Amino acid sequence: MKMEVLLAGLNIDRATLAEAQALLERAAATGDQELRESLAEFLDRTVWSPETLSAAYARISRDPEPVPELRERSRREVEAARRSNESIIFGLGHSSVAEHAVFNFDILGLSRLAMEAVEHHRLCSFTEKSQRYITLDDESFVPPEVEEAGLGARFAGTMRAQFADYSFLHERLLEHARLKFPNKAGKKRGMLLLEGMAKEDARYALLLATPGQLGMTANARNVELIISRLAAHPLAELREFAGRLEEAVRGIAPSLIKYTRGARHLVEAGAELRRLAGKHLSVDDAGADAETVRLLCCPDDGDERLAAALLFSAGGEGYESCRAAAAEMSEAALAELIRAGLRRLRSWDPVPRAFEEVRLSYELIISASCYAQLKRHRMSTQIVQPYQLNLGITVPPLIVEAGLEARLLEATARAEELHEELSSKVPEAAAYAMTNSHRRRVLFSCNLRELYHLARLRLDQHAQWDIRAVAARMVMLAAGRMPLAMLMACGKDCFGERYEEVFGEPAADT
Repeated sequence: MKMEVLLAGLNIDRATLAEAQALLERAAATGDQELRESLAEFLDRTVWSPETLSAAYARISRDPEPVPELRERSRREVEAARRSNESIIFGLGHSSVAEHAVFNFDILGLSRLAMEAVEHHRLCSFTEKSQRYITLDDESFVPPEVEEAGLGARFAGTMRAQFADYSFLHERLLEHARLKFPNKAGKKRGMLLLEGMAKEDARYALLLATPGQLGMTANARNVELIISRLAAHPLAELREFAGRLEEAVRGIAPSLIKYTRGARHLVEAGAELRRLAGKHLSVDDAGADAETVRLLCCPDDGDERLAAALLFSAGGEGYESCRAAAAEMSEAALAELIRAGLRRLRSWDPVPRAFEEVRLSYELIISASCYAQLKRHRMSTQIVQPYQLNLGITVPPLIVEAGLEARLLEATARAEELHEELSSKVPEAAAYAMTNSHRRRVLFSCNLRELYHLARLRLDQHAQWDIRAVAARMVMLAAGRMPLAMLMACGKDCFGERYEEVFGEPAADT
């Protein structure tokens, strides 16, 4: 599949749209010469860019005119608006002004490995075509580095073999699921569920080179950041993506997107850190049986810290007074306070911001399939290592149950042979040969509010089994250290049941 980055939409001043609509309505009604001239004049002076919004909002702090008038001035004087943006954003350094301009992109033909680098940017919105719900076609992609090394045919052959394994596993898993759940097999909704089970487990045989599609929404500041970071990326695919992204916005918002040269300092810093890590660390021998979820950092007094933050949010004393009061509370008093902060929750509500005062850190060893979902929790801090063969693979339980483990192991062994060959000739591209079942380490840090969000989404019955197991372990470990703070940490589907257990009454609205 050919890579494409298409500009799908952008935010335009509403007055521009209203004026265009009025002129078009008049044209439909009359079509006279005067109207044609008005339309021509409108098109001649109109710039379809979000820059005017950024320029108008940038002037709010220093211009006494009302905001609507600032917007109208920017809309009528586009070049002046652009000069203002240049001065304020790049001259004075107020980059947040560029965040008022928003772009939507269709992204096609990007590998799953490259998507990880794109979705690393936390202040954007992404929706990915899911390998859980879509039956995949045999779409080939050979990384440019691999082609240049003369290994293109070898790589393409492995991709075809992996897809054959995917098709085989999908067919057999669906057959197994029908036999296991005959009550679902006869219903349309039930069959969709069984199809999803088969697809989500069959994909563990696929390479990370498998191409996909993505919808991305980002403001101008983050578009510039993505371009500059990925323009210097070691992978040619991501450098090409950066170029295509820059091309998609070229000429539309020149006063907002300027610094797009590759951020070489990140590449150079990474190389230096790897050199020093090799000097100070021994060879990793963790093995496939290493503990997959470890709680590294969690305050022993997490319940007290949360209580102090809740007191601070509601009272008029300084934090030290709130902390001292929480330390003096009995367990019953702490429970009463924390329950008061949770009592009025509905299943879709976030917990109070006071929960952000408590932070936790985990070390995770998870599959690529699991990480594909974990990476969406971008309000956390995620520091990732490369995928490593010595960490083994994750085998879906349904594959074991269906007697198909040998076929998956055959597929991963084939991929590992390719990985070894790439590692010796084009090491920067070796990760493309990893499968969705191969594992990596992730240092995952978050506050308690984000952990609640993860629990609500990933402990739900509709969540994929791999990340559900990881999330369950994370929540259990945290609850062992601060049981009161974790009282309502559960999936959406069991929120009502948990609420009734905790409060002895039905939730207001589940």
